[in-house]
Amino acid sequence: MNKMKLLPVMAIKGVKQNQMVYSPYLMACFFSVFSYYLFSSLLHNDLMERLPKAAYAWLMLTIGKGLLSVILLLFLFYAGSFLQKRRKREFGLYTILGLERKHIGVMLFWENAGMYLISVSAGIILGFVLNKLMFLLLLRMSRLDVEAEFYFSAEAVRETLGYFAFVFGCLYIRSLWGVMRMKPTELMTESRKGEREVRHIGLWSVAGIMATACGYYISVTSKLDSMIFTNFFLAVFLVVLGTYFLFTSGSVALLKLIKKSKNIYYRPANQVTISGMLYRMKKNAAGLSNICIFSTMLLITLTCTATMWIGMDQIAYYDYPYDLQAVYSQNSNVIEKAGAKAAALSEKYGQEIERLDYYEAVKLDCGRREGSNAFVSAAGFDFADQFAVTLLTLADYNRLEGESQSLEEGEVLLYSTGKEFGFDRVSFMGVEAAVKEEAEEIYPYPRAKNRMFSFTSQYVIVVKDKEDRDRFVTAWAQANGVTDLEGFLHSGVRHVGLLLAGEEAKRDALIEEWSAWCQGQQDFLRLENGLEGRDEDRAMNGGLLFIGMVFGLLFFMCFLLIMYFKQVSEGYEDQDSFGIMRKVGMSDGEIKGTIRRQILLVFFLPLAGALLHTAAGLVMVNGLLAALRFFDTGLLIRCCLSVAGVVTLLYAASYLLTARTYYRIVRK
Repeated sequence: MNKMKLLPVMAIKGVKQNQMVYSPYLMACFFSVFSYYLFSSLLHNDLMERLPKAAYAWLMLTIGKGLLSVILLLFLFYAGSFLQKRRKREFGLYTILGLERKHIGVMLFWENAGMYLISVSAGIILGFVLNKLMFLLLLRMSRLDVEAEFYFSAEAVRETLGYFAFVFGCLYIRSLWGVMRMKPTELMTESRKGEREVRHIGLWSVAGIMATACGYYISVTSKLDSMIFTNFFLAVFLVVLGTYFLFTSGSVALLKLIKKSKNIYYRPANQVTISGMLYRMKKNAAGLSNICIFSTMLLITLTCTATMWIGMDQIAYYDYPYDLQAVYSQNSNVIEKAGAKAAALSEKYGQEIERLDYYEAVKLDCGRREGSNAFVSAAGFDFADQFAVTLLTLADYNRLEGESQSLEEGEVLLYSTGKEFGFDRVSFMGVEAAVKEEAEEIYPYPRAKNRMFSFTSQYVIVVKDKEDRDRFVTAWAQANGVTDLEGFLHSGVRHVGLLLAGEEAKRDALIEEWSAWCQGQQDFLRLENGLEGRDEDRAMNGGLLFIGMVFGLLFFMCFLLIMYFKQVSEGYEDQDSFGIMRKVGMSDGEIKGTIRRQILLVFFLPLAGALLHTAAGLVMVNGLLAALRFFDTGLLIRCCLSVAGVVTLLYAASYLLTARTYYRIVRK
């Protein structure tokens, strides 16, 4: 029979014979196709383009799809390397029995083509079935109140087919190159070779410690400024690099150092355990570093997702403390009328008014160096050293906070939404004043709970009266070269803010009627609709949450699959070791106890590293969430501890399940 006709049959037979490694790999391919098709289908849904508030969710999905494309390519390449290594002995045998390398190339083509067809078919069908459910989940997370209809996107199918044709084409070229460059004898022994031990392990161990320490230092000392995202990626790069060096070199160096200690090494249980661990770390450290990295990604992703889901309303209300705020010119006399109108409408619609505030404010942009008590012109300052300073009169402050404060001539109250000002005196464009005290709270200007970050800070200076306020405004105008001083003194605005509690439908109706009334009044400037602003914040954050959920599942699948492949590959490698141990007189109980200790120590090292990385990175995560206006550090820590507990349980369960496969292979 023609060899070419046999090759597809041989490809199918090869996959069946190695189903222990192909089955989980195929499941990973299913999920990869499903994830990519899901993102593509949601992006091509017409509803995402028609809904104004869904624009942020659409943007987040676009970014997520780009990241997903890179991660899936790298992950499938890594997973494919296990399959390639497992099959090389089989390919070497084929060449010895008479098959030419071009025949193996054709067989690999049929194998990859079959995997491609099965993966994309199952993944797209699964995505097609669950498309509406996942779209509803995205809408729920984004708080978008719309009806989702069944939707099928041919463009999403074409994109998915094209992307995975490229991925599987790359996998085919890589596997073909791995076979073509080796001799038959090398192919026969390749499957039993572990990952090569790194040379100069002392040097690379020190490099790993330094890279990890630098990454930790950047994370712990990071500030919420314009460099926060650059620092984040630099810290991630250094920690990933350090993790790889520490597992491939540092762990081996440590075990060799322990081996030199006679008191520790020359004990029966310790000698076998340490020697076995040293053998494993030399051969499999690179794979364990990948498990550590994916576990860290899983912990960070789930922590951020859980924190944002619970704290979404905190973020929304930080930017928009009022349901609706009307702004008028300084000369307007309708503020009290607007308040009376709101009170009348609250009775009409049966709504409870939580807050009805009116105040006059002048907002100015200033510069301030860290550690200085002086506010000066913002010209020439970096963005991180520029702050908004709002001037309030004492009467407005007392009305807003229900206080009865008093100020002497030359005294002010000072309030910061971030870190405390920390000085007894303040200099504002050369005007000196004594800080009587720092206020704890002023409602329209919510304070960051952790008060660590100054990037989003603004300051409020409460002055005695309008004459004092005009003195501050005049100094600012002169420092910034304002020529129309008389006009600038009347540039302040008057606010009336409304916050309601009641049924959402009636609340919306009240806000709509009140906003129409406000816009029809004299000296009206603008409306700030907090309801719409919060909805937009939730839509954006909901898109991030959805991406976090999908990526969390992806990272879990990645580290689970790598752990499984490591157990399978080590199981086949340890079959001979078990036989040798029996021949030298060790009982089955002693052998199993030794192997159990080795596996437990080796496979739980990545988890310990991941927990340590997460703890060090929590400060930077806190800063990144602060950029999204989330400042509840206590909630972040509680979510991180909960996620760490859940992931540890999942890790232990995954280990136990994959360890069964290992023992089943070894006992043969």
